[in-house]
Amino acid sequence: MFTLQIEHQVRDFGTWRKAFDADPLNRAGSGVSSYRIYRPIGRNDYVMLELDFETQEAAVMFLARLKEEVWPVDATATALVGIPETRIVETVASQTVVW
Repeated sequence: MFTLQIEHQVRDFGTWRKAFDADPLNRAGSGVSSYRIYRPIGRNDYVMLELDFETQEAAVMFLARLKEEVWPVDATATALVGIPETRIVETVASQTVVW
């Protein structure tokens, strides 16, 4: 599995969330198998995302489309502060710990 990690400061979480929920790139149709949204405790102005893909190519293509088609759009750009930090990582091991 490959995961696109994105972190960025936002002006307003509600505005950002509305733009995210609009799903302009059709996550399911673009290969996203699951996603998680995080905010650091005490920081309502910062968002961290993880979007999972079956292939590295799908993750790379999705990131390219975000940079070209979504982040420059006024509705999205006004919600972001600065340039999002991104990376694509590969899962090499995963285990659920049972106590």
